[in-house]
Amino acid sequence: MRFYRTERFEIIMANFTFRSGRFLLGSLAIAGMLSAIDMAALAQTASSSVSGLPIPRYVSLKSDRVNVRVGPSREHDVSWTFIRSRLPVEIIAEYEDWRRIRDWEGQTGWVFRTLLTGYRSALVTPWESAEGNTPLRRRPGPNERVVAELEPEVLVGVLECKDGYCRVSGRDFDGWVDQSRLFGVYPDEVVE
Repeated sequence: MRFYRTERFEIIMANFTFRSGRFLLGSLAIAGMLSAIDMAALAQTASSSVSGLPIPRYVSLKSDRVNVRVGPSREHDVSWTFIRSRLPVEIIAEYEDWRRIRDWEGQTGWVFRTLLTGYRSALVTPWESAEGNTPLRRRPGPNERVVAELEPEVLVGVLECKDGYCRVSGRDFDGWVDQSRLFGVYPDEVVE
């Protein structure tokens, strides 16, 4: 039996230094601007979105360097930067060309839409410790033969999902995983 190890993904937290007077003045200006913004426009519902696509939905990062911002414009500060492409994120809101995303840890921020792709990927059980391997099966089903074990945080491509199992692939492996073991697909979601 083969074991596939985690190809760890990383984020860089942006460090900011503030001078107290400028920071206070800037904070007051931002607070004033936010009160003027129509917050209903920032939080789209599942039935309406700028793109016409459903919200929420999963997508992947297109680039290996994606800045996640505090708000939906380039004038907003960068909260952190993803440094690996193809990581799955969930779009939870849209505003013009900006998408509010949530990562597997529940962190949210705004990303410009061209830095995202419809390619479906998933992380295998990122919420579990290193001992919690996930069986990769030859065919969908709990009694099917296990062909490999996937460690937590292994990044996989999602080829299809049906009947509670997803066919996933990665470097040197292809098989079926219990859908509940993946961040990047919804429970009982059908992916074709």
